[in-house]
Amino acid sequence: MRTKFHLLRRKDLNATRIVAGSFAAIILLGTILLSLPVASRSGQSPGLLTCLFTATSSTCVTGLVLVDTATQWSPFGQGVILAMIQMGGLGFVTLITMVSLVLRRKIGLSERLILVSNFNLNNLSGVVRLVRYTVKWTAIFEFTGTALLMTRFVPAYGLGRGIWYSVFHAISAFCNAGFDLLGQDVPFQSLTPFQNDPVVLFTIMALIVIGGLGFFVWSDIAHRREAGRLSLYTKLVLTMTAGLILLGAAIVLAVEYHNPDTLGPMPLWEKVMNALFQSVTFRTAGFCTIDQGAMRDSTLALGCILMLIGGSSGSTAGGIKTGTVAVLGLGLWADLKGRGTVVIGGRSLSRRQQSNATTLALTAMLLFVIGSMFLSLLDALPFMSAAFEVASALGTVGLTTGVTPALSHISRVFIILLMYLGRVGILSIAIAFATRWRVESKLQYPETSVMIG
Repeated sequence: MRTKFHLLRRKDLNATRIVAGSFAAIILLGTILLSLPVASRSGQSPGLLTCLFTATSSTCVTGLVLVDTATQWSPFGQGVILAMIQMGGLGFVTLITMVSLVLRRKIGLSERLILVSNFNLNNLSGVVRLVRYTVKWTAIFEFTGTALLMTRFVPAYGLGRGIWYSVFHAISAFCNAGFDLLGQDVPFQSLTPFQNDPVVLFTIMALIVIGGLGFFVWSDIAHRREAGRLSLYTKLVLTMTAGLILLGAAIVLAVEYHNPDTLGPMPLWEKVMNALFQSVTFRTAGFCTIDQGAMRDSTLALGCILMLIGGSSGSTAGGIKTGTVAVLGLGLWADLKGRGTVVIGGRSLSRRQQSNATTLALTAMLLFVIGSMFLSLLDALPFMSAAFEVASALGTVGLTTGVTPALSHISRVFIILLMYLGRVGILSIAIAFATRWRVESKLQYPETSVMIG
């Protein structure tokens, strides 16, 4: 038993190292490529730290940038960024598995265990088939998004540039990255030129939401078309996603309705559309149609909450995930009602899952609070601006109140670490929860109690 325990713990450790090491390798390679003169329009590298920051933001599908993507990077540099976004969005495990399948190499148990954790599955059955399904439908969604965006970008920017912009933004939106190429005339303007264009905004919103739902949810919806046959997890994710988007949009609309620097000057239909877009983009996307720095503090606080929640497990989105928040909410409700067990759809939820959700959420909150205080002290930023920046980095979102390019070198390194932790650290914790071998201690201690409240 002891030998088996140590063997499984070693596999658990190796899985975590693979996650961290693979993302680090992609970031290192991206940094080297972006440092090449050919990667910049001027022919001169913007500096190692800027390249590292951009590579980390791309691979961790965040979207925070120190330099404007359109004006700083050449087509080669933009291509490198797009490749890192795609690899970071799908996940290294998915890509490695696809290469193995193409080479007809057998998928080992360790790889299958990591895939199970990555896709939030309960067993090994059908995991390789799910990878094939994921890659196939990723291509379909991104191609469809590209085609729809071309109807607007080609007339606006010409054939060649319009096609490239459509491809780039479709992949960036689907992977919840938030990188854009629309700063050619006005740097860092994101999607503000299209704030009154329903085709562009609803296409981007659809890609963000689909990418953030999770690969397992797509498969479940496709194979169980009748709503009554959907799995409990899928129903939970769809309910949480719809609720968060609609509630977020309603709050943004109410708070920003008369703000002259955001939604104020827009007609009613445009206010509603942009409030909806803002709610969706808060969920780890990073695009914006209004000035984030001009929003009221209440909206910024809402943004921090939604950014930390993020998307769903096994998706291109970041955050602690909708499933985690659902488990926490249901656990809180059960405790308030005096129930000892959390019941969902006639099924009870194990104490272990509740404990995992609590640990993950508390870890993220601790990092958020300490990080916000640290960044505020480092650069003497208003606390709300610092908190928004930290939540954006930790949730791999990419939204900013405009302070990112002005950060000091120490603060930039700090944000790089937060982006890496937000994407790799939380994923590693999730894998550890899924693959950890637990044994009950034979030593029992007498119970005690402490005063609560």
